[in-house]
Amino acid sequence: MSEQQQTETVSRPPQPTTYVPTRKPETDFPLIDNDPHAFRVVKYARTSDYWAGAALAALPSVLNLYWERISPAGAGKGAFSSIMRLNVAIGLVGGFVFGYQRSILRFYGVTENSREVEMDMREMVDKVKKGEPLYGKSELSDYMQGVAARNSRYTGIWLHLVPMFNLVNHNQHGVDTAKYYQQAERELEAERLAKQAEWKDG
Repeated sequence: MSEQQQTETVSRPPQPTTYVPTRKPETDFPLIDNDPHAFRVVKYARTSDYWAGAALAALPSVLNLYWERISPAGAGKGAFSSIMRLNVAIGLVGGFVFGYQRSILRFYGVTENSREVEMDMREMVDKVKKGEPLYGKSELSDYMQGVAARNSRYTGIWLHLVPMFNLVNHNQHGVDTAKYYQQAERELEAERLAKQAEWKDG
């Protein structure tokens, strides 16, 4: 490389970053997060999700026992035990994925999510008050956070076909986070006025 080419390479101004908003599907309920962390999805799961997952997890074993009773396969005890262990494993994986998908679809606003909307607002406002990052600390660069987000965004829709979970803290979740800061300001102001009134009454 010539000296002139080296000078041009060094002196080249940085290119501006282009931000392309994520696509927001039309749903009947508000979007909470288009790429929630896996731990958050599990934490927000409802009791009905656990029951549905447990029912699906038990289904392969129950059906196998039923079929063996009405139409015995004639396999030995060792073979039948192996089949049952496989059924249990398949059932556990399927049950978890089913319950997980029910929960994550509420984050997308696909199904009714009023409870999750309130939980999300409460969690994020509390983080704002404590001065913590909304979506957890990340050691990744902004570029790598974007890569992680694009790899797992809306993957919950096809989770039953391609199980993929977001295990990365990043700052791209498809929502305007200003609402959390505005709510935190309102609550802090209300707390300040309440303390002021209490001080005057005292």
